[in-house]
Amino acid sequence: MTSVRSRARAKLLPARRAAALARRLKRRGRQLVFTNGCFDLLHAGHVDLLERARALGDFLVVGLNSDRSVRRLKGPGRPIVPWRERAEVLAALRAVDCIVPFGETTPARLIALLRPDVLVKGADYRRSEIVGRETVEAGGGRVVTVPLSRGHSTSGLIRKALRARG
Repeated sequence: MTSVRSRARAKLLPARRAAALARRLKRRGRQLVFTNGCFDLLHAGHVDLLERARALGDFLVVGLNSDRSVRRLKGPGRPIVPWRERAEVLAALRAVDCIVPFGETTPARLIALLRPDVLVKGADYRRSEIVGRETVEAGGGRVVTVPLSRGHSTSGLIRKALRARG
């Protein structure tokens, strides 16, 4: 049986290697799906989004914000779960085929490098707000928003934990 760490290492690729893999998959006629996020305190809503994303193609690449990137987006005290552990938990999910770290605030550079066939975000984003939309559509791909799982959010989990702490 493989460990979580070895599965994470197998699924974790730097951007350039992921781009080479994406080109090989596309040459074979496979549909590459991309989504991204912080995935801090992974919850059922995240899992649902990832499973829905994976169902839209043949191979799901998840862009995962670095710890520094999460701090810039979410503020001090975040992420709660360090990058390596977030990657390990994502790697344990059957829906996730590949994890690519990125340190920028947005995944625009990574999306331009990978050129996914399908770009997926949660329905809390308006199409005009989705980073990489123009790049994907210009390449003949499509952008899909998936419904959110009601009652699941990282911020909600944090608030609940702080209330329980007293």
